[in-house]
Amino acid sequence: MFNRHKPSTLVGKTGCRSGIPMMILAGLLCVSLPAAAQDQQGQSSSPQTPAQTPDNGKPKQDVPAEAGGPTDNIGPYAIPKKKADDAPPPPPPVTPKKIEDMPDYSLKVNVPLVNVDVLVTTKDGQFIPGLKQGNFRVMEDGVPQQVSHFAVSEAPITAVLLVEFASTTWPLLVESLNASYAFANSLKKNDWVAVAYYDMQPHILVDFTQDKRAVYGALNQLRIPGFAETNEFDALYDTLDRLERVEGKKYIILISTGIDTFSKLTLDKITKKIKDTKDVTIFPVSIGWYLREYCEVHHCTGSSHGIASPHIQTIDYLQADNEMKTFAAMTGGRAYFPRFQAEFGEDFQQIGEDIRRQYTLSYAPSNSKLDGTYRKLKVQVVGPDGGPLKVKDQKGKDVKIDVVARDGYTAKHTVD
Repeated sequence: MFNRHKPSTLVGKTGCRSGIPMMILAGLLCVSLPAAAQDQQGQSSSPQTPAQTPDNGKPKQDVPAEAGGPTDNIGPYAIPKKKADDAPPPPPPVTPKKIEDMPDYSLKVNVPLVNVDVLVTTKDGQFIPGLKQGNFRVMEDGVPQQVSHFAVSEAPITAVLLVEFASTTWPLLVESLNASYAFANSLKKNDWVAVAYYDMQPHILVDFTQDKRAVYGALNQLRIPGFAETNEFDALYDTLDRLERVEGKKYIILISTGIDTFSKLTLDKITKKIKDTKDVTIFPVSIGWYLREYCEVHHCTGSSHGIASPHIQTIDYLQADNEMKTFAAMTGGRAYFPRFQAEFGEDFQQIGEDIRRQYTLSYAPSNSKLDGTYRKLKVQVVGPDGGPLKVKDQKGKDVKIDVVARDGYTAKHTVD
C-alpha cells in the first residue's frame, strides 16, 4: 500500500522545487533587457568599432559626414559638392512672341564695292607716284562717292595675248608676229599669260602659264595662216566670256588691225558685253600702219587687207581705230598705234608699266539699287586745296597730267 502513493509524492515535490529557478531566470531577463538596449544605443552613436557585414564578413566602410547621399550595405553613393565659385547658368534667350497670320522673314542688305583702277601719267606717259587717297575724287552719275579703300598695285599681271593672224597680206602677218614677240619679251617672271589667235574663229594656243618658253612655242606655231576672215568681235566676246571664270584683275592685249569682216556679233552686242564684264582691261595695239600709209599714196588701199575685204577704204580703217579706242576707254586701258616696228618694244614696255603701276580705288556706291543699269564714272585728281593737281617738271614748268580710268560699270541685277 505504501508503494502505491510514493510516485505522486515525489512528483509534487519536484514541481515545487523547479518553479523557483524559473522565477529567478525571468527576473534576470527583465533586469538585463534595459541594460542591453542602452548598450546598443551607445555602440550605434560611437563610430569607433567597425561593424561586421552579414555578406562577406569584411569591415563596413565608414561614411564621412560630408559625402552625403543615401547609403546601403556597400557604402555611400558619393554626391560631389558644388564649388562656391561656380557661376549660375545664363538665362535662356527670350523668344519673341509669334503674331498670328504674320510670316517669318529676314532682312539682308548687300551693297557691293566698286573697284576702279586709275592710271595717272604725264602727257609723255610717265607715271606720277606719291598720290594719296585725298587726291582722288570719284563721281558716279555726277554724285560724289566716298572712297573707302586705296592702294597702289604693283602685282604680277594676268593677261591674254589675242592676235589677229589670218590669210590677209604678208606685211600684216609679219607685223603681228613682231608685235607678239615684243610683248613676250616684256613679260616678268611671275606674270601669267595665255596666247590665242583668231581668223574666222578664235583658237587657244597655250593656256595661262608663267613659262616664257611656252609662250614663245605658241607663237612659233603661227606660220601658215588659214582663213582670210578676221572676226574680231566674235573672238573678243569669246575671250571675255572665258575670263569671267578667272578671279582677280585681267588684261587683254589685242594685236589687230581692228577690221572685222564676218562676225556674227554686231558692234552693239560686243559693246554691251564689255560693259557687263568686270575686272578686265583691254589694251589694243594696232598693226598695219605702214601698209596703210603706203597704200594711201599708191592707191592700193582696197587690197591692203586681203581677199576678205577687197573694197576696204581709209574710212574703214579710221572706224576700226575708233572702235579700239572705245574698247580701251570703256575698260580703263589705252590704245596704241605704232607707225614703225621699232615702236613695238617701247609700247609694250609702256603697257607693262601701266598695268603694274596703278592706283586702285574702292567705294560703296551711294545708289545701292541692284537694277542692272549702266553708271558712268569720272575720276578727278585734285590737290590739297580741292583744285586741280599741279605737277611740275625738273625745270619748274607745269606739266599736264592724264587720268585714265574706265568710263563706267554695270550694276548687279537681282530678280525679285
